[in-house]
Amino acid sequence: MALTREEVLHVARLARVGVTDADVEKFQQQLSTIIETFDVLRQIDTTDVPPTTHTLPLENVMGDDEPTDSLLPAEVLLNAPQQQEGYLRVRAVLEE
Repeated sequence: MALTREEVLHVARLARVGVTDADVEKFQQQLSTIIETFDVLRQIDTTDVPPTTHTLPLENVMGDDEPTDSLLPAEVLLNAPQQQEGYLRVRAVLEE
């Protein structure tokens, strides 16, 4: 199913994306190819396939929650790229 120019422009408006005439032509071809791929997938018989959220079984893999000794401040600072007066120094995130 080939998308029309108007459909591509409609999708661009919904996504609030500005497109040029060259973009519309390129996206027309690319989006049409994607839709054709989904049409092929839609033809596959999935009546015996149960609905799933993941293809592989998932389980939480977590270690036992056991208390351990903390690192000494000097050990933590050994890994710091920058330090100042016994603290980790980081770039300012917010300016005043």
